Amino acid sequence: MKIVVVDPNLAPHRKRFEALLPPGSDIGWFTGAAPEDELSDAEVFVGSRFTAEMASAARRLRLVHPAAAGTDRIAFDALAPGVLVANTFHHERSIAEYVVGAAVMLQRGFLTQDSRLRDGVWATSVYDSSIPQIPTLGEAYIGFVGFGHIGQCTWKLLQPFGCTAAAVTGSGKVADDTGLQWVGDTGRLDQLMRESDVVVVSAPLNSRTEGMIGAPQLEALGPSGVLINVGRGPLVQERALFDALAGDVIKGAAIDVWYRYPVDGIGCTPSDLPFDKLPNILMTPHSSGVTRDTFAGRAGDVADNIGRLVRGEPLRNLVRG
Repeated sequence: MKIVVVDPNLAPHRKRFEALLPPGSDIGWFTGAAPEDELSDAEVFVGSRFTAEMASAARRLRLVHPAAAGTDRIAFDALAPGVLVANTFHHERSIAEYVVGAAVMLQRGFLTQDSRLRDGVWATSVYDSSIPQIPTLGEAYIGFVGFGHIGQCTWKLLQPFGCTAAAVTGSGKVADDTGLQWVGDTGRLDQLMRESDVVVVSAPLNSRTEGMIGAPQLEALGPSGVLINVGRGPLVQERALFDALAGDVIKGAAIDVWYRYPVDGIGCTPSDLPFDKLPNILMTPHSSGVTRDTFAGRAGDVADNIGRLVRGEPLRNLVRG
């Protein structure tokens, strides 16, 4: 089995990955791109970007497997009939940690306190009686926009704090008894925003969800509300989010997913709007799921699926079959 790997995130787990592959696997590791002569006899391609040109070169290809959840950079239309595509997750624990950490930081006002203390201002009710005492995270009502594996894992971490929560999902349902106050479809989004102190966005991006959170929803969240987006940037309308933060329509936001991304390794600002000038936003570079735990798990998942392919067993997380 010839396997071509073009994924720098798997490189730290190379020993683990190779140890889990079927005996006799022939593995080539590449950075940037794989040479055409390597693709020509590859049966498995591991990487997040697979173009039409690569598909035409890979005549023996049986499986494309990004070590990631996203498959938007794979040229599905160019794949030959019978070529499988599978993905992998394993980021939910890492993203859940991010959400909890961001929720504590924003709900407790630590961003503001940090900024003001650098100017010699002790921004706490102990030193300034005009500042109200801040509630703990345990008092917060959490609203989940989307309640898949990320939302479920986050809720498990938040429950010991004493939080209460509700969720909206595309179907208006969740699989198990989760201890949520209620679950509804997206028609109840405005209600969720009004009731919540912290809103966690992890819904999938599609034609129905793009821009689902705009100015009216952010106004419903209100001046004591916090928004955390770990789904996709365009789930939240860009200008509406900026204006809500700049105008203190909401208390703050943690944004890990953006409106612009680097192309071919060339850096860029994550938006045309100056989010970096705002004091009430935590900005991170789509890093909430980037941990050793995530990619060690993904290495295991990809290797397991390659073994299943060799043995003729059904693959897990099959996207195209």
